[in-house]
Amino acid sequence: MKRTLLTLALLALCAPVSAETPQPGGHFVENWDVDGDGAVTLADIESRRADVFMTFDADENGVLDRAEYDLFDEARANDMKDNAGHGKGMRRASEGMTLAFNDADADGRVSRAEFLARSADWLAMLDRNGDGHVTGADFGRQGKGA
Repeated sequence: MKRTLLTLALLALCAPVSAETPQPGGHFVENWDVDGDGAVTLADIESRRADVFMTFDADENGVLDRAEYDLFDEARANDMKDNAGHGKGMRRASEGMTLAFNDADADGRVSRAEFLARSADWLAMLDRNGDGHVTGADFGRQGKGA
């Protein structure tokens, strides 16, 4: 039951853009903006990435092994099926959650420290206009929204 609830929570957190969202990136901002100010900051990303990591660290050992990362990839792939056609913002959001992006020591496993350490790099990838936070303006055509 815990696993099911955590998986559902992750799907809400990792869904960068939904098909029903008229503003590119709107769903991402809604789910990753912890303080509700309309912009996703580094603090927001660090908080949510910690939640995501906890969701998939099934054995609670502080490391996502290959099997746990496979489940994470599967959950993200299923979520992305409904998010096709939202451009580079979606690709960057997805890329920042991959094993390749997060496995700093290339050992095939991602520690909590590795995952959280990539938060600033992921923010930089998402922040297309370079203003230090992510809003709908960072998604869509040329990072200027819809």
